[in-house]
Amino acid sequence: MYTVTSKILEVLSQTLFIYSYILIIRVLLTWFPNLDWSNPILSNISAITDPYLNLFRGIIPAIGGLDISPILAFVVLNFAESALRNLGFAFLNSGFIYN
Repeated sequence: MYTVTSKILEVLSQTLFIYSYILIIRVLLTWFPNLDWSNPILSNISAITDPYLNLFRGIIPAIGGLDISPILAFVVLNFAESALRNLGFAFLNSGFIYN
C-alpha cells in the first residue's frame, strides 16, 4: 500500500528524472552553434534549463571555452533524484501511512 508521502516523493523523483533528460537535450543542442534559438521549442528548453545551469556556471567557470558546469549540474540532479526515491522507499517501508 502506497502512502501519500511516498507517492508525492515518487512524483518528484520522476519529475527530476524527466528534467534530467531535458537537460541532456539542452547540453547536446549546444554542440550545434547554428541553431535558431528563437524557435519556440528550443527557446522553451532553454527557458526551463538555463536558470538551473546558471547556478553552476557561477561556481565553475568555462575552461578554455568549454563549459563543464553541466557535469556538476547532473551530479546534483541525480543525487537529489536518488535521495527522493530512497526517502520514498523509506516512508513506504516504515509503515508510516497516511490515506
